[in-house]
Amino acid sequence: MNLRLRLAAVAATVAFTGVAVAQEVTGAGATFPAPLYAKWASDYHKATGVKINYQSVGSGAGIRQIDGKTVDFGASDMPLKDDELAKKNQIQFPMVIGGVVPIINVRGIAPGQLRLNGQVLGDIFLGKITKWNDPALKALNPTLPLPDTAIAPVRRADGSGTTFIFTNYLSKVNPEWKAKVGEGTAVNWPTGAGGKGNEGVAAFVGRLPNSIGYVEYAYVKQNKMTYAMMQNAAGQYVSPDDSTFKAAAAGADWTKSYYQILTNQPGAQSWPITGATFILMHKVQDKPAQAAAALKFFDWAYKNGDKTAEELDYVPMPPAVKAQVARLWAAEIKDAAGKPLTGQ
Repeated sequence: MNLRLRLAAVAATVAFTGVAVAQEVTGAGATFPAPLYAKWASDYHKATGVKINYQSVGSGAGIRQIDGKTVDFGASDMPLKDDELAKKNQIQFPMVIGGVVPIINVRGIAPGQLRLNGQVLGDIFLGKITKWNDPALKALNPTLPLPDTAIAPVRRADGSGTTFIFTNYLSKVNPEWKAKVGEGTAVNWPTGAGGKGNEGVAAFVGRLPNSIGYVEYAYVKQNKMTYAMMQNAAGQYVSPDDSTFKAAAAGADWTKSYYQILTNQPGAQSWPITGATFILMHKVQDKPAQAAAALKFFDWAYKNGDKTAEELDYVPMPPAVKAQVARLWAAEIKDAAGKPLTGQ
């Protein structure tokens, strides 16, 4: 470990001395990081005995639940703008980076064989391209045996940060999509059937012939799904993996704000539908023991969870960002009397 990384690791050391810590924590939100959070929670319980109950209900529901203070932390793949956080008296911080990936179920096409660009992908979900052998798809895939069958689009039925990342990307690369549909955790879809959560979309596409959907990459790996290559902003066709997600995230400036959008980034290796996933917490904690326990878990995940994240093809946050987040906890998260829950 070089000196800069050692200094960052030291700076990220979080002290919880003198703070009561609960033995059970509840969180809810994004399905995008749910496979990782489940593994982290299992490992953390074995290591500490503290139970982390995470409900994979979608980013929209996670935001509503943290706003209503029915959970100790919320999780969203759509970052909230700084002024919105200020109004709610909340903070957000990134945990990991991952990729949203188009998945298909078309007989005779193997993972990584189909090539798509943003214009064509948007036109499919606009309902303009309705057949797999449409000339626009054949032009991108001249040697693939694309069938003369109807495309069955599958999208999220619930409020979803994965949908935000997907629709934010389409809004950048397909002008008609931007004009007619736009971006958000929930949009007025022109076509397609809905699945609940990344889990629901993966299951739907898995059993529906000639379908296309979008899920976080961990679900592609878990379910051995057929993914498409995407053309990125540099004009290169790339496959989804941790290296292309890392390339997309390389230009993010986390020192300015945690409101960072990582879609359609420059770079020959960048995966174009990349995003971070975030934790939301209140600055003033009515249940300080619960908040302290949640922060202790996130601190543990930052220090001990990178290997697990990489195994699931998420990209860990850089050490300097982790140190910066630890300073944010110490400065901003306090009990009702104004006492910090962590120190450095």
